[in-house]
Amino acid sequence: MQASLPALLAAVIGRDLRLALRHGADTLGAVLFFILAGALFPLALGPSPELLRRMAPGIVWVCALLAALLPLDRLFGSELEDGSLDQLMLSGLPPALVALAKMIAHWLTTGLPLLIAAAPLAIMLGLPMPVLPILLAGLALGTAILSLIGGMAASIVLGARRGGVLLPLLVLPLATPALIFGAAALDAAQTGLSWRPDLELLGAFLAGALPLCPLAAGAGLRAAVE
Repeated sequence: MQASLPALLAAVIGRDLRLALRHGADTLGAVLFFILAGALFPLALGPSPELLRRMAPGIVWVCALLAALLPLDRLFGSELEDGSLDQLMLSGLPPALVALAKMIAHWLTTGLPLLIAAAPLAIMLGLPMPVLPILLAGLALGTAILSLIGGMAASIVLGARRGGVLLPLLVLPLATPALIFGAAALDAAQTGLSWRPDLELLGAFLAGALPLCPLAAGAGLRAAVE
């Protein structure tokens, strides 16, 4: 009896999570890069608490964006190399759902750890405690967007000779609106302005990316295995 689509989707996500737990270098590397890159800014900008507090939203978001890029080149590449991508495409799960499962696994193994690491980094940069929930809410939406856009871009460059070079060039321009809205929400919260419009725009961005990115990624996966 053929498994249902939700069961197949959960199986692909579970497989990726088990692989990530077994080989945790990608997750650890992304989190360490995020923390270390953020820690460099006080050394470069000086110890002024006011300056660091004012720049903290942009610092946290830029570091999160760059850290989320690190594992993307292996999102589909390892499966293409060992042939397991062909098996996934023949599993009965539509290519778009295969891509969605990989994107969800990427968020759980990269976006969620970055979300956890963001609070101590923000405190180190002098961000006020009352705005931390807004930071975490924005990053939850933003990292999900990055996983969707990154997965789509990773499927497009899959098999390309210089895919690792092309990947950031595709992701960074597309992810810029999320960076702008996320940092703007945090900056507005610090200055006493309304942060809701920026988070709502982030939510709208996520709502648009959620159906479109897996469809585009599925087409890229189909082209890569043919």
